[in-house]
Amino acid sequence: MTTTLSADMQPESSKRQAWFCTTGLPSDVTVDVSNMTFHLHKLPLTAKSKKFHDLITELETNPKHSEEDEENNEEIHETIESYHLSFPDFPGGSEAFETAVKFCYAVKIELNSSNVAALRCAAEVLEMTEEYSEDNLVSKTESFMNKTVLKSVKECVKTLNSCEDLLPLADSLGIVQRCIDCVVSKANASDPGLFGWPVSEVGNSSADGGDRWFDELVYLNPLLFNRVISAIKSRVANIGIIENCLVSYAKKHIPGVNRAGGGRRSSSSSVLSENEQKELLETIVMNLPEESGVKSSQAVTLFFGMLRATNILNGSDSCRSKLEKKIGLQLEQATLDDLLVPSYSYLAETLYDVDCVQRILAHFLHSVERVSIGDVIEEAGSGGGGGSGVEEDRVRYGTLMLVGKLIDGYLSEIASDANLKPEKFLELALALPDQARVYDDGLYRSVDVYLKAHPWIKEADREKICGVMDCQKLTLEACTHAAQNERLPLRAVVQVLFFEQLQLRQAIAGTLMNADIGPSDVERLHGMVQQDESVVEDGVERGERGIGNTLTAAVQENQVLRLDMDSMRTRVHHLERECSTMKKAIANIDKVSLSEPRGWRGSITKKFSCKFKTQVCDSHEPTIVEARKGRTHRHQKQQ
Repeated sequence: MTTTLSADMQPESSKRQAWFCTTGLPSDVTVDVSNMTFHLHKLPLTAKSKKFHDLITELETNPKHSEEDEENNEEIHETIESYHLSFPDFPGGSEAFETAVKFCYAVKIELNSSNVAALRCAAEVLEMTEEYSEDNLVSKTESFMNKTVLKSVKECVKTLNSCEDLLPLADSLGIVQRCIDCVVSKANASDPGLFGWPVSEVGNSSADGGDRWFDELVYLNPLLFNRVISAIKSRVANIGIIENCLVSYAKKHIPGVNRAGGGRRSSSSSVLSENEQKELLETIVMNLPEESGVKSSQAVTLFFGMLRATNILNGSDSCRSKLEKKIGLQLEQATLDDLLVPSYSYLAETLYDVDCVQRILAHFLHSVERVSIGDVIEEAGSGGGGGSGVEEDRVRYGTLMLVGKLIDGYLSEIASDANLKPEKFLELALALPDQARVYDDGLYRSVDVYLKAHPWIKEADREKICGVMDCQKLTLEACTHAAQNERLPLRAVVQVLFFEQLQLRQAIAGTLMNADIGPSDVERLHGMVQQDESVVEDGVERGERGIGNTLTAAVQENQVLRLDMDSMRTRVHHLERECSTMKKAIANIDKVSLSEPRGWRGSITKKFSCKFKTQVCDSHEPTIVEARKGRTHRHQKQQ
């Protein structure tokens, strides 16, 4: 006979609902679960559940009837004995109990990743084991977990989320740990190269899941996510995987971390309170590895987003300090927009958090210094050559120059802040070593912006501000601009003019060395350069005395030098064109006179009325520039 069930809910009272099984037989067992009363039958329940069998047997053995019930039973000739049971804290609630009851009535049930944990716990409570009855609910749920849930991270995440209300029973049954082990195994079996940055947006992974399995972890509740991350940290060596999991979770649940995504969140994601966000963010940051993972600009951008969120949520100092250190380890990957962290404290006067950038820069410089010392010790211990050390030094200096350019841009951006004190500007500008800047043009630009935005500062402070830049490291264009800049102090203008004159004469000397000039001219130019260097030192020492005459004379001489340099460049271009014409003529004659290899030299001599070697060097501008650099370098060594 086929048993049919009716799932119609009929109110039994104002607070409790009733569930009836329509088998054509009156109910002899009532069970209260949560806010639901189930009207069931003894035989199907005791056939599958040892718990029901034991409880009903106990009631039959030790009946507890009141005197009023006994009097009523005497008046009724035919009575059906009814047993009342209650499970106030049934795992999975009335929904899981209903599914377990349907299984007892031999109704086909649908197992999925979201209900299998609750049904496994229900089967444990009701003792629906194989020892009591074959093909029971415990074996059904265990088989589904092994064949379906534990084969996919996505399904494991669904099962883990369903375990939140099933603890600690789900833990004692090993459901949580088995799902965590599945995630860790997937992490260990994955190719580490596939887990570098950038982190993709959640939901953009391929349809088959692919190797974006860690995107599924963002759907875990915070408690279970923390347990999964702890297991991954203890058993997975790849730092990139750990960082990806943590940052992806922060992007999903904490608004403002992912600035590129505009703080959007899916409709299915629950909104955490401010305190919950703060607690979650601190947990994520504390789980970040101390070492730096895969370096990328997007990684740094996301760390800066977490730092902003920490400031907004008033996170702990340890959380803020760890993020600043993480950023400092890969500061060269940051952008100017990343550094512009607003000041969220009501005590701060500046628009941007300059102190934060200073601390990050200090971490960066400390890491560079630590690496340098470590390399020296390692090289000394091995006693080997310095081939790898040279390459590491090149990379280190390249990193320093990237950060120098970044800080110069940051200084130019914050220099317009009227509340930025000169001391704070100087402290940040002087924090980098000299190797971080090939040219000081960026630093000059920030100085110019600061002086323009702070016209009221004292002359002494203006000179200190200008003292952060090295006039010898200004390009000719920057020198030209600075020489006409009325905002600079007179002392700074004098230095700029002298060094501009020095650069002009060096440039002219380098150009003439590639042209047809005599040795006496070269010696004269060398003497002029040496004289200019001594003039710079004397001019700076003289200070303000006679500075007006010095400025006028220097400006006039610089203008003459520029004209001379333009003339030299024109002459060089003219010589290049003549050289090119001669090369073409030689090529044409070679083609015509292949049969007369001995007579072509004389015809060329008559045609051009000159004698020259058969090898004609390329005289294009890049060659001249390289020669000029080489000779200037040798000239400086001689001095």
